[in-house]
Amino acid sequence: MIIYGINPVLEALRAGRVRELRVGAREGGRMQEVLSLASERGVKVSRVPPEALDRDAARGVHQGVVAVIDEARDYSVEELLREAGRPPLLVVLDGIEDPHNLGAILRTAEAAGVDGVVVQSRRSAALGGAAAKASAGAMAYVRIARVVNIARTLNELKAAGVWTVGLAGDAAKSYDAVDFTLPTAIVLGAEGVGLRRLVRERCDVLAAIPMRGHVDSLNVSVAAGVTLFEAVRQRRQRGAGGR
Repeated sequence: MIIYGINPVLEALRAGRVRELRVGAREGGRMQEVLSLASERGVKVSRVPPEALDRDAARGVHQGVVAVIDEARDYSVEELLREAGRPPLLVVLDGIEDPHNLGAILRTAEAAGVDGVVVQSRRSAALGGAAAKASAGAMAYVRIARVVNIARTLNELKAAGVWTVGLAGDAAKSYDAVDFTLPTAIVLGAEGVGLRRLVRERCDVLAAIPMRGHVDSLNVSVAAGVTLFEAVRQRRQRGAGGR
């Protein structure tokens, strides 16, 4: 798998996942930090022309560095729960198709200390270079479970005692009225269409983020941040556990 950009590459180096670095002529500053860390970790570094970096990064903003990394470990939902803090806090993504939104959600999820993110294995954004860049390196650390069927996974979570909270703009309950100190999975729907019907029906509760301005919705990654840090606030206030 190929990732690009200074922050994603640095975090992948720190996580011990980089097999090879390809760099351009850029020196100094943070690039020197990348090269020094690669040397410490014994990672092979190749100098390549700019057009080779452009090709590897599929014209993404690579900042002069591309890395070939090991694929992340695949977790099962059962493993996420077994290795979670108490009470667990998960994020479930129902068909997020934009890799930039996926990356932004992973960045927020890692910052909030979630125990794992569940994504659909088909019809969703790839866990590739664009998502890694948007995550600012957080993708190197987040535990991710890929599943075939989100609705079935919600049943699995509920059977394990996890409260499933779906975000929906038309929900009657406000997100800050939800008790996030319980074992919780926050369920986020696709851009534009939101939660699919079967997924929506499987959620224990639906909650909305009240809008006070002229627009009637938030970007899904922003909605994830608002809700996750409400969960963090509640858990800190009540002394609930976590990673």
